[in-house]
Amino acid sequence: MTKYTKEDIVRICRNEQVQFIRLQFTDIFGTLKNVAVTVKQLEKALENEIMFDGSSIEGFVRIEESDMIICPDPNTFVIYPWTSSQERVARLICDVHNADGTPFEGCPRNTLKRVLKEAADMGYTMQVGPEAEFFLFHVDSEGKSTVTTHDNASYFDLAPVDKGELARRDMCLTLEAMGFEIEASHHEVAPGQHEIDFKYDDALTTADNIMTFKMVVRFIAMKHGLHATFMPKPIYGTAGSGMHLNQSLFKNGKNVFYDPNGPIQLSQEAYYYMGGLLKHAPAITAITNPLVNSYKRLVAGYEAPVYIAWSAQNRSPLIRIPSKRGTATRLEFRSPDPSCNPYLALAVTLKAGLDGIRNKIAPPPPVNRNIYDMTESEREKECICCLPGSLYEAIEALQNDKLIRETLSEHSYSRYVEAKLIEWNEYKMQVTQWEIDRYLNKF
Repeated sequence: MTKYTKEDIVRICRNEQVQFIRLQFTDIFGTLKNVAVTVKQLEKALENEIMFDGSSIEGFVRIEESDMIICPDPNTFVIYPWTSSQERVARLICDVHNADGTPFEGCPRNTLKRVLKEAADMGYTMQVGPEAEFFLFHVDSEGKSTVTTHDNASYFDLAPVDKGELARRDMCLTLEAMGFEIEASHHEVAPGQHEIDFKYDDALTTADNIMTFKMVVRFIAMKHGLHATFMPKPIYGTAGSGMHLNQSLFKNGKNVFYDPNGPIQLSQEAYYYMGGLLKHAPAITAITNPLVNSYKRLVAGYEAPVYIAWSAQNRSPLIRIPSKRGTATRLEFRSPDPSCNPYLALAVTLKAGLDGIRNKIAPPPPVNRNIYDMTESEREKECICCLPGSLYEAIEALQNDKLIRETLSEHSYSRYVEAKLIEWNEYKMQVTQWEIDRYLNKF
């Protein structure tokens, strides 16, 4: 991450003739928001003097306590590479503070920073590498999104079969111009599905990068006449989109998950961290898989994890241990999808892992068979449990997990659960096309 001072930002904006600054922040549901100011207001913004109405943001505060401050993080400054030299636009990612200057507990970025401070007090820094998948669809004559795929390609296919290759290339180039280090880009399993992987970084930078990544993907897709979606399962009968989170802890510059003398060269801390993740996985799922639609992806048969288990040899469990060791030793947490709020997702997974280390929570033995091929009795014998099967089940698990509830803060927890239960109840009342097709003429 580039380190900027406030003076650096003012100087760069003057030299590059930046006209507007977008002050961005994220609500508790993972939606990117912004307050735009002219460059004349930049110094005021950098002194934390820009206020906004928090009651207008879903999940924030009531109207009688609406005044909130946006506090830019200077190290997130970047000029949008697609803006013209005459109308250059830059952005700063912000924390949200209360009117008295204290951090607002409902700001997801503040939530993650709070858990990172807890890890730092234990001597750890968290490194995360995400693998976010998305679909590219056609738009109709009115510019509205459809679920018509633009290609019939599959895993790792090339142009001309992969007609999204040009859009994906522009996404990569744009992201690189914004400071990303792109490690891989390829077509995914389903028609119209893609993945772009960028290099791991510290957890806060990675969460910021995920939000920027999703914004850039949507914008570049639109320039190519396509619609990009991070909806987990937009099409029945094909693979859904996940966002695997590769996680590791460092202490004094060394990866503490690596032990050359340990079983499969994992340290005891890695096992305990994994034990915490597995213990709290049901409640974590309410955050990492936040939509009704998320649970259409978490089904057997499409490579998405369903079972709470781990392995270093196959991809069917919730946690996989990739083969690389040394600095690259990590746990791949496979259940999250890209619709989640990355700040909250990283906060709850880190908190669970730290709980595992503190309380020496040992994980069960690895499951090195394909769990999808196991019978129910075989899974019961191995004590393999399932992730929640619906948003409602996940919310129930969250309500019963004190640690994960407290991670969110009472403010974010209560508003999140309230909104998700409304979403679930609205979904329950829907009459779907599947029901019409199956029952209308039969009964």
